[in-house]
Amino acid sequence: MPTNDRLLLQILILALLGASLWVLAPFWSALFWAAVLAFASWPLMPLLTRLLKGRENAAATILTLGWMLLVAVPLVILGFNLADHIRDAMNLVKDLQLRGLPTAPSWLDDVPVLGPRLVDLWNTIDQQGAAFFASLKPYMGQVGNWLLARSAQIGGGVLELALSLVLVFFFYRDGPRMATLVRSGLQRLIGDRADHYLELVAGTVQRVVNGVIGTAAAQAALALIGLWIAGVPGALVLALLTFGLSLIPMGPPLVWIPATAWLVWKGDYGLAIFLAIWGTFVISGVDNVLKPYLISRGGNLPLVVVLLGVFGGLVAFGFMGLFLGPTLLALAYSLVGDWIAQGQNPPQNPSGPEPPPV
Repeated sequence: MPTNDRLLLQILILALLGASLWVLAPFWSALFWAAVLAFASWPLMPLLTRLLKGRENAAATILTLGWMLLVAVPLVILGFNLADHIRDAMNLVKDLQLRGLPTAPSWLDDVPVLGPRLVDLWNTIDQQGAAFFASLKPYMGQVGNWLLARSAQIGGGVLELALSLVLVFFFYRDGPRMATLVRSGLQRLIGDRADHYLELVAGTVQRVVNGVIGTAAAQAALALIGLWIAGVPGALVLALLTFGLSLIPMGPPLVWIPATAWLVWKGDYGLAIFLAIWGTFVISGVDNVLKPYLISRGGNLPLVVVLLGVFGGLVAFGFMGLFLGPTLLALAYSLVGDWIAQGQNPPQNPSGPEPPPV
């Protein structure tokens, strides 16, 4: 009978946990990002708490307000300026539709070997531009519906971001108690290896945060420099947009390629060539150097495991997979390694060494 009572209690606990997860399901994304933000900046929490003489609530409030300023202010600036840039882009499309491309520059014909062909290609694109825009008209309604759906998704993402900025306060304030609870639960499940896997998860997430955020900040700064040198208006707004798009693969070219096309349209061919080279080899090229270095620094996992986790996680889980993917692969890699190591080191004979043969 006691065994049946214990089994019934376990079933009730599992049912309660399942119901709790079901209640929290609409907030998983906000909870996840709040946890990532708190974890990424956690070294500041004990430092600020000591400066405020142990007042954890005040320290958590200051850090939360800092995140709100760091995230909300650029979003507001981007929102107010993005409408103007969209209007300029629409005017550019209308000009292309009505007047076509400008006359091919004289230096294009002077390019060795390829000059005449490039001029012919320029003129062909100019002649076919009207037909191209006419062919797009039947799809404009579908594009409008697609943009409306994406706007709704962006609005939902903004609401989730706002909620995560509120929840991050509680992760700061109650972080040590949460960590103790998780560690105790894991120790009940897997024993002494709990601390090892907690450190593995913490180190993997920290390296991915450093790699992704650090690379995005570097690309945004380099984009600001290149756009400012090229004289592209709204360089600061475009740099902020580059920072956001840097979090997804092949995101920054969505900023500097249209800016290069705008310079070509204005006739600033030298600056357009400069921005194209700067964007290809500097803005986008730094992603291939800085991100692998920051992610692999201080870890003993193969870099390919982490990188595959980043890109595969994006495909499998969306934006949250940026951190979930490498964490899951790191755990799987470590578990398989432990299992293989245990197989190579069989336990000793409990009865002691065998007696020598007589």
